[in-house]
Amino acid sequence: MTTPPSASPSVVSLTPGPVSVDDVVAVARDGAPVALSDEALAGIDRARGVVEALAAAETPTYGVSTGFGALATRHIPTEMRAQLQRSLVRSHAAGSGPEVEREVVRALMLLRLSTLATGHTGVRREVAELLAALLTHGITPVVHEYGSLGCSGDLAPLSHCALALMGEGTVRDAAGELMPAAAALAAVGLGPVELRAKEGLALINGTDGMLGMLVLALADLRTLLRSADVAAAMSVEALLGTDRVFAAELAALRPHPGIAASAANLTRILADSGVVASHRGPDCNRVQDAYSLRCAPAVHGAARDTLEHAARVAERELAAAIDNPVVVGDRVESNGNFHGAPVGYVLDFLAIAAADVASMSERRTDRALDRARNHGLPPFLADDPGVDSGHMIAQYTQAAIVSELKRLAVPASVDSIPSSAMQEDHVAMGWSAARKLRRSVDGLTRVVAIEVLTAARALDLRAPLTPSPATGAVVALLRGAGIEGPGPDRHLAPEIETAVGLVASGAVVEAVQDTIGELQ
Repeated sequence: MTTPPSASPSVVSLTPGPVSVDDVVAVARDGAPVALSDEALAGIDRARGVVEALAAAETPTYGVSTGFGALATRHIPTEMRAQLQRSLVRSHAAGSGPEVEREVVRALMLLRLSTLATGHTGVRREVAELLAALLTHGITPVVHEYGSLGCSGDLAPLSHCALALMGEGTVRDAAGELMPAAAALAAVGLGPVELRAKEGLALINGTDGMLGMLVLALADLRTLLRSADVAAAMSVEALLGTDRVFAAELAALRPHPGIAASAANLTRILADSGVVASHRGPDCNRVQDAYSLRCAPAVHGAARDTLEHAARVAERELAAAIDNPVVVGDRVESNGNFHGAPVGYVLDFLAIAAADVASMSERRTDRALDRARNHGLPPFLADDPGVDSGHMIAQYTQAAIVSELKRLAVPASVDSIPSSAMQEDHVAMGWSAARKLRRSVDGLTRVVAIEVLTAARALDLRAPLTPSPATGAVVALLRGAGIEGPGPDRHLAPEIETAVGLVASGAVVEAVQDTIGELQ
C-alpha cells in the first residue's frame, strides 16, 4: 500500500536525536532529500576520533582491529584493515530472491543514516554524507528478499546498500533504471568511498530494514483501520442493522481506547441514515445483530490498540543508536542491542490484528450476499439471480485472501536458526516478520475494498431508502470513479482494483471526513 508522493518534499535534516515517523515516510515514499545537521556532523567527528585512537593502539578492539562474529579472535594488521572492511561488505552482500521495494530500501538507508548521525558508530563524515547524497539523488541499491535473520541487524540488506557506497553492486537511479553503482554515482557527480576501520561494520549492523517496514505499515494501518470502520458502517446499514450498540455509554463499560474510537466512528458515520431510521420503530422484531456487525468495535478497537502499542515500540527504536560495537564516550563497547526481538514481536502482533479485521470484514460481505441472512436483498446482489452471479466470486476472492492472512499471522519471531558457527545462536527473524506484514497490509486493503464495493451495491438496492450522508459520499466516490451501480454481470476485477486504489490512497476515508469531519 502506498500513498501518492508530495509535489515538492522538503529536506529532512538529521540530528543526533530520533527521526520522526513522518520523516521516514517522506523520505521513503515521497523522495524527500536528506541532509545532516551541524550537530550531527560534530558528533560523527568526535566518535571517529575515538575509533582512530583505538585503531592506532596495540590492544585489539572488536570491530576496529579484529575479525567479526566467530572470527573475532583474529587481530588484523593496520595495513589490512581497509581490505577487512571491503571484504566484510562484499561477503555479507549475499541476499537472494526478488528485489525489495524502493520505499523499503530508502527507509532502511535513512534509518541507518539516522544511527550514524547519533555520533555512536565511529564512521567518517564523508561516509555519512555519501549515504545522504544517495537518498537525495534517488539512487536506490538493489536489495533482495532473503538474507536477514534479524540479528546482528539486517546484515545482508544493509550490506547491499553499503556496497553501493563503495561503488560496487547494482542500483536503480531516480528514474528506476537498473545500472552499476559506480555509473549511477558518476552520473550525479559523486564518487565512492574507501571504507576504513569499523566503517563497514557500522553500515550494516542495525534493525533498520525491519524498523523501516514497521513504520510504513503503521502509516498504512492508521488509514486502513479507519477504512474498516467505514466499511463496517456501510455493511451495518445495508444489512438493516442497528447503530444503538455503538453508543458511547456502552463502549465506556469496556474502557479500551480503541473500542471507544471505533464505536464513535461507527455512530458518526451512520448518523442521519434513512436506512437505519426505517427500522427503528416498534415494529422491528430484530433482537440482536450478528457478531460481525455488533462486535465490530471490539475487533477494530483491539487492532487499534495493538497499532498504538507497535507505534510506541517504533518510537523507541527510532530513538536508538544500534551498532556493535558502539562508541560510548572515549571507548568502544560490545553489546546486543542489534537483536530484532522488540521490533519482530510487534510486527507479528500487527499481522495477527490485520488477519482478524479482514476475517470479520469477509463475514459481513458474505452475509450481504446470502439471501437467507441479508433481509430482503437478492441472492449475491445479482441483477437476475441464476443468469447473473453478482458479487458471488468477489467473496471468494476475499475468502482466499483471508485464508492467506491467517497463514501470515503465524509468528516469525518465535523461530530461530543458529548461525555463524553458533556464535549467533539465537536470532530474531524480524525481517521475515516485516516482509509478511507487508503482504498482510496489502491483503487487508483488498478485503476491505471488496466489502466497500459490495456494501455500496447493497445500499443502492435499498432504494428508495437513503444511506447516511457519510456512506452516501462513499457510494458517490465509487460511482464517480467508474464503478457502476447494480445491473447485469460485468467484468468485476477492474472494479475491485479501482476500489482497492480508493481504500489504499485514503480516498474512502477522505470522502467520509469531507462530509462529517475527522474520524478517530
